[in-house]
Amino acid sequence: MSRTITARTTDEAVAGVEDGSTVLVGGFGLAGMPFDLIDALIRQGAEELTVVSNNAGNGDVGLAALLRAGRVRKMVCSFPRQSDSYVFEELYRTGRVELEVVPQGTLAERLRAAGAGIGAFYSPVGVGTPLAEGRETREIDGRAHVLELPIKGDLALISAHRADALGNLVYRKTARNFGPVMAMAATTVVAQVAGIVPVGGIDPEAVVTPGIFVDRIVRAEARRLTVQGAR
Repeated sequence: MSRTITARTTDEAVAGVEDGSTVLVGGFGLAGMPFDLIDALIRQGAEELTVVSNNAGNGDVGLAALLRAGRVRKMVCSFPRQSDSYVFEELYRTGRVELEVVPQGTLAERLRAAGAGIGAFYSPVGVGTPLAEGRETREIDGRAHVLELPIKGDLALISAHRADALGNLVYRKTARNFGPVMAMAATTVVAQVAGIVPVGGIDPEAVVTPGIFVDRIVRAEARRLTVQGAR
């Protein structure tokens, strides 16, 4: 029997998030960003969050709105600055949010390691840069590597194209991005989807994220947002 719950509203889908939680947020810029779930998280009121995502928000929507609401204590991301990341930049410059920069491939692998139960791994990326300062290093095959630890989330908010009643997910093109690895790396996984179909309505060969990883699904119309100055 599936453990996936179909929530009636996005507010119901994010109920129970505690202050200080680590929240994994899918998206590559605006592509695949779970806007409706983020809006619901703002209404829910959890504070002092550590947010893990590829970017640190665009314009005034999505993650930027969560940051502007003062709910984020720390951002862990690969690209904190873009031409439209003015909300994060102001918060960071005034000391109101912490930042941990993680190279993009390392970010994906740290999430995957959490989902796969891998205790840690070594990577040559970042060696000799400030990102490796104070970190354990080891020479492997004549090349220096730095130790990387998994990134585990209390909650993952992701956006998928379609789900069935068991929580099996398929994604739409580049909106897939970090969704699959984040779904494996969090204790509670919430997916907003454009449509929910009966069991059997998705070809098993097309399933990207199996329902066993998904705790809650909620239907939310896909929003294609653009931000002035976004690249």
